[in-house]
Amino acid sequence: MRDLLTDPLCRPEDMGTPIPPTPYGVSVCLPTWSSVVGYEEKDPAVINKLQSGYPRFFIHPTVAKLIESVEKEVAKEGERALVFPRRIHAERCAQFIEKYGKSKTRVMEYGKENLGVALFSKGDYETARQYWNFCGEILSMRQAEAALLGKPIGRDLAENGKKAVQTIKERLAALSWQNAEDVFLFPSGMAAIFAVHRMLTSLSPGLKAAQLDFPFVSTLKVQQHYGAGVHFLPFTNDGDYDKFREIIRAKPLAGIFLELPSNPLLKCVDVRRVAEMATAEKKKVPIIIDDTIATSVNIDAFRIADVVVTSLTKAFSGVGDVLAGSVILKRDSEFYSAFKKFLDEHNDNELWPSDAIVLEEHSRDFTERVRTASKNGDALNAFLSGHPKVARVYHSSNDTNGVYDYFRKPEGGHCPLLSFLLKDKSKTPALYDSLEFCKGASLGTNYTLVCPYTLLAHYDELGWAESCGVSRNLIRVSCGLEPTEVIIERMKRALDQI
Repeated sequence: MRDLLTDPLCRPEDMGTPIPPTPYGVSVCLPTWSSVVGYEEKDPAVINKLQSGYPRFFIHPTVAKLIESVEKEVAKEGERALVFPRRIHAERCAQFIEKYGKSKTRVMEYGKENLGVALFSKGDYETARQYWNFCGEILSMRQAEAALLGKPIGRDLAENGKKAVQTIKERLAALSWQNAEDVFLFPSGMAAIFAVHRMLTSLSPGLKAAQLDFPFVSTLKVQQHYGAGVHFLPFTNDGDYDKFREIIRAKPLAGIFLELPSNPLLKCVDVRRVAEMATAEKKKVPIIIDDTIATSVNIDAFRIADVVVTSLTKAFSGVGDVLAGSVILKRDSEFYSAFKKFLDEHNDNELWPSDAIVLEEHSRDFTERVRTASKNGDALNAFLSGHPKVARVYHSSNDTNGVYDYFRKPEGGHCPLLSFLLKDKSKTPALYDSLEFCKGASLGTNYTLVCPYTLLAHYDELGWAESCGVSRNLIRVSCGLEPTEVIIERMKRALDQI
């Protein structure tokens, strides 16, 4: 396989190649600014070259082949289908379509593994895809492969998958200083967040959630489309602390969501202050922290959090060829008993055995990889912060309120992820085109990965993103395991060219 540390997917001829270049790569190479725009505007010149894409936003060819096969077998005239790991996921998709679409849906089970199938009018296809995008309860590429073969899970694969799941849970529990029985695994990071949101809205019906700081796009979408809604506070200034106080005074909240630090601005809302405000108002509100960017190697989110969610697709895997997520409960949280009971009773997600086996193998050196990538992040932050062509760098080390350091473990470092802006924003496309790193969505990979984040995540709402402080000219860099001097030299060459 192509060595992405020494030979990154970044050239025009690499457009559409999976990252990594295997049948299971979860990202795809978009090597130029114009190719990113073409992808967002569905330009056939770009779309027709895509061999893969992030699985929640792109139907992988293997999954598409299975869906096509199911449609031919069970769909009526004028119907489309989406296939899910279980019937319950198809039922939730059907409920979403009936709420936001225009037609009734049908749900059924299919095949030897009783996959869930949602059938709906062709006119509601984009609505169905929104559910797929937001909620993450999707069919993995490996599971789709098995379904196309039509064979049941073999005993050896099933047993090895169970062992891998248990090992993953124990590994995550040890890093988080929690218990393995309080770790729950999901087929994606968003499926984990969606499960937590369902839990909160079920236990606190009628109460809104609060989202603090600008989050990953789908996290906010789930809160907007489910439950009683969300109070979104982008924290572009300290005035949002006062707004939060007003909100918590008026009515209890189902829960508080935030990322530590946030994506893509690497900000750290002072959740200590937020928790104190809730306590002062005598409101008991669970706090849910997403530690995907910092990782449990660097921080202990449970110093405040009642629940921690993580996209295991990212640094925990590192390779970028398996989708997974986790929810971990804090054993001594006052909400623990209710949360544990809900997740034990409604744990309708699981990892496909071969996905679990791959994820377990990839994560064996998780700690060492994060420490190396974090040091590279520090070095690149220092280089960019001192460069005359760079206007601003966003990195966890720039937190001036001591929030990151409060959560930082004794041996923990800063984040491998950073974002930056040029002084001459008109040069941003040329810089992106010149960068000699893999170019695609995702983060936490063993190889450095860059993308024009705002274009990819918010192309249809760029004005709104900028009102939240997120520039359309932002370049996000996820530092990998290349030698530090290689990362710096590649960045220097690209900046020199503009």
